[in-house]
Amino acid sequence: MVTSAVLYLLAMTLHAAEWASARTVKVAEPELATVGAGGAASAGPTEAVPPVERPVPSRRTDALGRAGLAITVVAVLTHVTGVVLRGIAAGRAPWGNMYEFITTSLAIAAIAYLVLALRYGMRWLGLPVTLLLTIGQGLAVTVFYVAVSDLMPALHSVWFVIHIIAAATAGAALNIGGIAAILYLIRSRAEERGRVRGYLARIPASETLDRVSYRFHAFAFPLWTFTIAAGAIWAQYAWGRFWGWDPKETWSLVTWIIYAGYLHARATAGWKGRRAAVVAVIGLASFWFNFVGINLLVSGLHSYAGI
Repeated sequence: MVTSAVLYLLAMTLHAAEWASARTVKVAEPELATVGAGGAASAGPTEAVPPVERPVPSRRTDALGRAGLAITVVAVLTHVTGVVLRGIAAGRAPWGNMYEFITTSLAIAAIAYLVLALRYGMRWLGLPVTLLLTIGQGLAVTVFYVAVSDLMPALHSVWFVIHIIAAATAGAALNIGGIAAILYLIRSRAEERGRVRGYLARIPASETLDRVSYRFHAFAFPLWTFTIAAGAIWAQYAWGRFWGWDPKETWSLVTWIIYAGYLHARATAGWKGRRAAVVAVIGLASFWFNFVGINLLVSGLHSYAGI
């Protein structure tokens, strides 16, 4: 686990260097340079056409990106190995406490990123994703680590596996969707100012980022809904009630309401772009507060998941 955290840090550094090395120059559009004042192509005097910024292909930039991705592949392999070995050492699924849940959830997010980068060419997610993995895995091995222990009696249920897998998968999708929303806000602001330069010129246009963010949230929301439902069934099995307004249960519902509002606003009010992205970022903040903050700051029936 420590090795994976160090490798994620190295990959993040390489991706940061990739972003920093990207540059653009101003070039004239050939098809516009021959358009006359009358709006049709002509051999006479032409209008002055302002140069347009285009990214300059750079072997160094591409090499840094490829190196960052290669290091990420190795990091994910060590990360997944660590999760598996933790499960073998515990003799159970490695999701019994906050440390195990975070490392497993981050592993799913990392695998999802590799699929997107290697299969769909979405390497532009490299810097924010490795930043997330570096911080998350670093905190897991330094702050949240606990020794292997037996499960509490309340956790002995098939719903333990079902609930946690759904939550971890939904969390991975929500994080990638949230990252796309943040990149949208940055890219759209640059487009409005006419300053799409450097690496921003190499990532998709704001409309594409908005669409990517929406698709990940649309995928994650049913899973998050199922997570809450499965948790309620598990609560009935463990504590004799489906819902008790425990802090973790309550904040999971708050997070669900935020994402429900996000999807509802897009479907009925036509919310796209900045307003939708802001709601998505608020939802991501709520998710992480539920994921970490509730365990650290509030006592409840889910306190067994703390550090």
